[in-house]
Amino acid sequence: MKAGEIAGVQEALERLGIAEINSGAGWGEWIERPRGGDLVSINPSDGSQIARVRMAAAEDYEEVVRHAAETFPRWRDYPAPKRGQIVREIGDELRRHKNDLGMLVSLEMGKVFSEGLGEVQEMIDIADFAVGLSRQLYGLTMPSERPSHRMYEQWHPLGLVGVITAFNFPVAVWSWNALIAAVCGDCVVWKPSSETPLVSIAVQKICDRVFARHGWKGVFNLVIGRGTDVGERLIADRRIPLISATGSCAMGYRVAEAVARRLGRNLLELGGNNGVIVMDDANLDLALRAVLFGAVGTAGQRCTTIRRLFLQKGIARRMTESLVAAYRQIRIGHALDPETLMGPLVNRAAVDEMMRGLERIREQGGEVLYGGNRLDLPGGCYVEPALVKAHPEMLMLREELFAPVLYLVEFDRLEQAIEWHNSVPQGLSSAMFTTSLISAETFLSAGGSDCGIANINIGTSGAEIGGAFGGEKETGGGRESGSDAWKAYMRRQTVTINWSNDLPLAQGVKFEL
Repeated sequence: MKAGEIAGVQEALERLGIAEINSGAGWGEWIERPRGGDLVSINPSDGSQIARVRMAAAEDYEEVVRHAAETFPRWRDYPAPKRGQIVREIGDELRRHKNDLGMLVSLEMGKVFSEGLGEVQEMIDIADFAVGLSRQLYGLTMPSERPSHRMYEQWHPLGLVGVITAFNFPVAVWSWNALIAAVCGDCVVWKPSSETPLVSIAVQKICDRVFARHGWKGVFNLVIGRGTDVGERLIADRRIPLISATGSCAMGYRVAEAVARRLGRNLLELGGNNGVIVMDDANLDLALRAVLFGAVGTAGQRCTTIRRLFLQKGIARRMTESLVAAYRQIRIGHALDPETLMGPLVNRAAVDEMMRGLERIREQGGEVLYGGNRLDLPGGCYVEPALVKAHPEMLMLREELFAPVLYLVEFDRLEQAIEWHNSVPQGLSSAMFTTSLISAETFLSAGGSDCGIANINIGTSGAEIGGAFGGEKETGGGRESGSDAWKAYMRRQTVTINWSNDLPLAQGVKFEL
């Protein structure tokens, strides 16, 4: 980074209250010298070192979880609307620090500044949503078949919630879980990605200050550390009934097995490999703009990134030519440059993985129509986004290459496109562009898209917090935010009250001496 940029970052860190903090473990108080070794936060836009963070070791993890477990019984009994009031104040603090947090997201992860700001706005929106939920944790009343009996269900806090987040949305996904879990009465233990330690510390510090004003510590807890020291302990910890994990399908299998072994709960948000179908009757200008952001935004590193584009043959050539022309105009560069549309990949290993993936694509008969090259820019994390003409039998179509690679597949009939679309193991987000009501409703029917999210005439990215977010198949089946997703963070209890002096049994059973 240049001298002016370094000064700006330092000022932002001071405003966020983390200029003097190098500890990666805390619960409202910070462990002075965690024993897990150093972690260097790298700016992928230029390869420079932003800061060093001391990681937690196994002993530090135990200390943090112990404090969270001690806090939970008191937090559980604190009235939900008052829990919501604290979350509202957290949202206000996030608003106050939006620019600094957005810049830190961009610096650590590499997404462009507008996307960094959008991620912080998502936290703010979730805070507002959670405040409303704090007065709406409703249970149902059911009629009993027995006279003078009343039945209802109620919801109780679940306990400790372990949250494992990925680098691509380093704080937004945490907020989906933590802010809703908090109003539900749970305490949260957060293991963030090792690629983005500073922004997680910044968010934890902001929350600590708000909780301290109300006399609380240990509701939100942070543990930055290696998978062997922290991650494996977290997913195997019987004190933590729910693990919410975001990451690759391979990681999800490991989490699911470990949590199931102790009969815990998991909430998994895993691979996407999202597809879009463009029909002959589509508004192609609309489709082009949506595909550009969906495929290139966040440098192709969103779980909702468009990876497969199915083009009906009547418009395939025109759409392909328009995409190639548009890709040539994409401005690639430093994440904080206001002219940049696509920043770097998160690290050099991601670049290497993309190059290996393109080699396999060529071996399987894929034709790279544009891009796919490394770029000789500072930091070594830049690539050209790639457009690939593919055939539906290509094995690479079934994998999620977490990079800006978009496959173009031509089709004749809608039924054929839906079959190809659904033939992959993942099932997160999907979309169709059409002006036909019949085509749209076919895509949205039970025999249409098999994904957790299905859109018409918008892309696969940019989910709003009011709708439950998640997918099917290897995506994990979890749902976060929106709708009744709060129930994942609570336990349901069915209650029956007999207000008579008789004891009738259900189903007409007789048992009398």
